[in-house]
Amino acid sequence: MATQDPRVGYGLPTILAVALHVVVVLFSVISLPSREPEPTSSSIVQATLVSTETVTDQAQRAEAARSRALAREAEEQRQAEEAAREAEEAAAAVEAARQAEQEAETRAQEEARSAAEAAEAEAARRAEEAERQAQQREEQRLQQEEAERQRQAEAEAERQRQPEAEAERQAQQREEQRLQQEEAERQRQAEAEAERQRQVETEAERQRQAEAEAERQRQAEAEAERQRQAEAEAERQRQAEAEAERQRQAEAEAERQRQAEAEAERQRQAEAEAERQRQAEAEAERQRQAEAEAERQRQAEAEAERQRQAEAEAERQRQAEAEAERQRQAEAERQRQAEEEARRQREAEEQRRREQEAQRQREAEEAARRAAEAASQGLDRAIDGESDAVANARQGQEAANSFINLVRRAVEQAWVIPPNVPGGATTEVAVRLGPSGELFGASITRSSGDSAFDRSAIQAVEAAAPFAELRQLPANLQRDYRQFNLRFTPGDVR
Repeated sequence: MATQDPRVGYGLPTILAVALHVVVVLFSVISLPSREPEPTSSSIVQATLVSTETVTDQAQRAEAARSRALAREAEEQRQAEEAAREAEEAAAAVEAARQAEQEAETRAQEEARSAAEAAEAEAARRAEEAERQAQQREEQRLQQEEAERQRQAEAEAERQRQPEAEAERQAQQREEQRLQQEEAERQRQAEAEAERQRQVETEAERQRQAEAEAERQRQAEAEAERQRQAEAEAERQRQAEAEAERQRQAEAEAERQRQAEAEAERQRQAEAEAERQRQAEAEAERQRQAEAEAERQRQAEAEAERQRQAEAEAERQRQAEAEAERQRQAEAERQRQAEEEARRQREAEEQRRREQEAQRQREAEEAARRAAEAASQGLDRAIDGESDAVANARQGQEAANSFINLVRRAVEQAWVIPPNVPGGATTEVAVRLGPSGELFGASITRSSGDSAFDRSAIQAVEAAAPFAELRQLPANLQRDYRQFNLRFTPGDVR
């Protein structure tokens, strides 16, 4: 009897679930940014004058910033390639598992078909053997009856031994009936064994087996009918022989009457025994059909459960793919918004630059006009200003220090530190002012490596401008303090 492989039907869903879990984890590690502790609310902006910094130093710092950006981009690309390679390996593993599952199912079906064919061949062989044995028993019975008739014809004295011969015939008949019942029982067992073998096949195979079973049942009924006819013929022959015997034994009427009554009793008993046998066979057939129906129902329920599990697994996989697609779309939308924001900032920067250039031209014209007016005044103001220069030098330096402090406080108040900034991040911004304290330009001279942090520093300077306190400085210091550097360091109050 073939047995089902317990691995068939469960290996592929398990491998699919594991591969899907690995892909989701890898995608989460790559796409989700790492959380950093929130910086403290305190910050400091340090301001220094632009001293002897050269163009070469600025170029070196810009080149270093570009190198760091290229390194980060290469690392991100390597991680993306690694994730794609792992996803391909997982897909290959899933495909190999699916092929192995299909091969296992094919082998199981072939083994089931081979077992069913062997069982059918065995059942046919047993049926032939049973038929051959039945023929042999019938021949033996005929030979025994012929010998019995010869013994009855020998002599009148032999009639005294007739009761013993009758008892022997009854014992032989009972033995033959017992052997027939055993043979019928073996046939039913063979049919039940063949039925269990055929249950492992598919629904179409079960239908074919049902038809074959019906055919075998019809053949068995035909065989039983032939046996009943043979028994009836044998019975008719025995009755004819008994009638001839009664005619020959006319002088022993009483003995013949007893034999007729005994023969009638045997017939009734044989018919009752045959009826009980047919009822037992019918009851056994109903039980077998009920068991077969229950087994088919159980297999149908198991098949429905496997289909439901497969559909649920497919639904979970579809939902996971849809979730991954939504995440990819959200990431693309965030990237598009970031690019749009960068474009707007570039346009705003260009607009500010044009406005600042126009403002510089207006201020230059105004300065030239004031210079002409100052030149038209007398030498007496120049002499008076020279005498006060020494006295005002100390006051000018104090005013310059106060101006730097005012600029730093204004920028600190306008600075909004972005989230997820490393604690040691530092950026330096070069500031250029116009004669009236308006902002001509602000640019990064040393980047922190974080574009959001650098952009927040530029925005803080732009929000704090203009710096009208520049006009309160002495004229000889205003030009020196129109260009300076600001260093931004969060979480470092000194």
